[in-house]
Amino acid sequence: MSISTADKIFLCVGLITFGGIFIVIGASLHLAYTKMDVMLDHLKNCPAVMIRAPFRNGGPWGHMFVLGAIMGVMTTPRLYLRDGGACVEDLKNFPVSLKRKLVILQWTGWALLLAMVGLVATAELELI
Repeated sequence: MSISTADKIFLCVGLITFGGIFIVIGASLHLAYTKMDVMLDHLKNCPAVMIRAPFRNGGPWGHMFVLGAIMGVMTTPRLYLRDGGACVEDLKNFPVSLKRKLVILQWTGWALLLAMVGLVATAELELI
């Protein structure tokens, strides 16, 4: 029994997407455990982050929760500046290389999640 070329492509895209999600989670956990103190020191005046800071003592889930808040502030600063959840000075003083890593991880995670949803939708439409 052989599988068609479309099934092979579907399988490869699925495996790459699934593996990519694990890589993004691993890189996020690495950043959360190694750079959390640096990030929180630079965002001392950001209520959106500091209100979640105590959760970093909650293990991997807590670290990811706080990192998600930091990624949100770095990716969409206007949203947080408008409602007072972020401080302009803190955002200006945040290390550029770390900010770039956070933004890339955020958008890569969203792209991989969208790809997974697209694969599921494709599979569901194929069954009908």
